[in-house]
Amino acid sequence: MDTSTTTRPAGPPPVAALRTRRRRRLGLVLVALALAVVALATLALTIGPAALSPDKALLALFGVGDDGDLFIVQRLRLPRILACLFAGAGFALAGALFQSTLRNPLASPDILGIAGGASLGAVTCMLVLGLTGLAVSAGAFVGATLTAVLIWFFAWRQGLHSIRFVLVGVGFAYLASSLLAFELASVDQREAATALVWTVGSVADVRDTELVVLGVGVGVLALAVVAVARWQSPLALGDDHAAGLGVQADRARVVTLLLAVGLVAVATSVVGPLAFVALVAPAIARRLLDDGGPALTVSVGTGATLVLAADLVAQHGLLGVAAPTGIVTGLIGAPYLLWLLATHDRRSRA
Repeated sequence: MDTSTTTRPAGPPPVAALRTRRRRRLGLVLVALALAVVALATLALTIGPAALSPDKALLALFGVGDDGDLFIVQRLRLPRILACLFAGAGFALAGALFQSTLRNPLASPDILGIAGGASLGAVTCMLVLGLTGLAVSAGAFVGATLTAVLIWFFAWRQGLHSIRFVLVGVGFAYLASSLLAFELASVDQREAATALVWTVGSVADVRDTELVVLGVGVGVLALAVVAVARWQSPLALGDDHAAGLGVQADRARVVTLLLAVGLVAVATSVVGPLAFVALVAPAIARRLLDDGGPALTVSVGTGATLVLAADLVAQHGLLGVAAPTGIVTGLIGAPYLLWLLATHDRRSRA
């Protein structure tokens, strides 16, 4: 009688090993993004017309140094850095939620018209109603929210289906763009130039109350996203599989997209529509993790890093001319969108 025993391979089971590798990779990616943010923030604090050494900038950051250094760091450069981080995180998280919930890499607030609705709301407040300050930001919030509600209304047919939602959103994006162009063409050239920043986005003038609104708004909504993050992986499998895993697909999709719209509305109401951040940042995050998941946490870090880097280029490196941050993000995102459109069908067939 054969008394030999079957020898099992040493080491953890394959599933446990895969989870360990994913956690390790997630940790490495988050550390790398944190280091990138620190490096870019240090650079942003030190370079400029009034250059500071890193030690002086660090001391001024904690309130130590002469009045000039404190003013440059705490009143001019630090608020701009924080605005980049908050806005980048908000747009990227919103984009990741849109793309994972609708299962479409093209689903982003830029393409769906929500950012365009926010711009239209802000410009209407400025040029038609003559409002300024936080009232313009409130108008942008209302514009984004109203656009999302209208897209929802026209896309809902016994449920919210991703293809219909995207197509209706593209239609509203064109509508918002046309109305915005009409308003800008109908007013004095100087007034139009003042409102033009709302068509591209900028973090240059975010200070005090606006910065607090941006930080608190993005932070609160991000905490709410933590509560619904567990729905994203089941939703990515389709409605039938999600139902089999105990997730009510329509309810989960509605709640998730409401949070995503809130993030877009808050960020756009303060800094304007930073083009393509919500589209590009989640795609980069998914490639960094290489596991096909929603990559919400990494999307936040990627978006913050991307906007901070884009703002540095906008201030100091764009053909020697200072430019709004949204122009640089648009230059980054437009080629990516063309590449995505060119390769999406081929990847789907594969």
